[in-house]
Amino acid sequence: MKVPKITLEQWSSLVAVVEEGSFAKAAERLNKSQSAISYAIARLDEQLAMPALYQHGRRAALTELGEVLYRRAKQLLEHANDLEGVAKCFAEGWASELVLAVESIVPMDKVLQALVLFAEKAPQTRVVLLETTLSGTDEALYERQADMTLSAHIPTGFLSNQIGEVVMLPVASADHALVKHDGPLSEADLRGHRQIVVRDSGQKRNQDKGWLEAEQRLTVSHFSTAIQALEQGLGFCFVPESFIKSQLAQGVLKPLNLSLQAQRKVAVYLVLSSNDHVGPAVHALVESLQRVFRVS
Repeated sequence: MKVPKITLEQWSSLVAVVEEGSFAKAAERLNKSQSAISYAIARLDEQLAMPALYQHGRRAALTELGEVLYRRAKQLLEHANDLEGVAKCFAEGWASELVLAVESIVPMDKVLQALVLFAEKAPQTRVVLLETTLSGTDEALYERQADMTLSAHIPTGFLSNQIGEVVMLPVASADHALVKHDGPLSEADLRGHRQIVVRDSGQKRNQDKGWLEAEQRLTVSHFSTAIQALEQGLGFCFVPESFIKSQLAQGVLKPLNLSLQAQRKVAVYLVLSSNDHVGPAVHALVESLQRVFRVS
């Protein structure tokens, strides 16, 4: 790889002169003497074989070449600062990547809000989201595929904190027979209709959760598909209430009138894969998740 002749110091001098409008103000901004700035720009012009700046009245202005170089120089300096930031994060023990497994019933909009907060604290740390269901969330911990999970239960051998809860509603389309049923629905009434269920994403510990007594079933991989199936009148399903607010408001989907308690509240737990070697990035992500879910 060819080594650049022009230094970062020269490029930063060019950017400062352009943005401050004069050599004197650029010198103040970079905490250098005006002669040092003048020398850096002069050397830059020599190495380019044509000037990047010209004097326009009392201000330094860009030549046509300078316009292109100024934009590229800003990008170059931003990349250089990013590299220094990465090095600093590693030196302070910040992880380069975190993996968060999120169970399908957890509202993803809240998770993404937390990631916005986390990105402000740790812009150099990449985040991988694993969208899991039931035992797939456990497996992410047991097999060390995830640094932490948001789960509806606590796997054996792990410590956790409850950070929220999800309200699950049994629903069907507005014109479904179960919605039009006269009086409270019994389990026998539900058995005669198709239940839409979300597939367990685990490979080794498949689990069934929720009411699964219906002989007819439609199994899907995501709640988004289950909701579309509900809208088409294909059956009934227990769905997180926050996922179907608009459908409920519009009357597209209706809660079922069960003889038993229809509304179920499911706790959401934040579980760490390890409590021994928790670095600043994990602490920052935990803090961001707790902040968002606590507010909600």
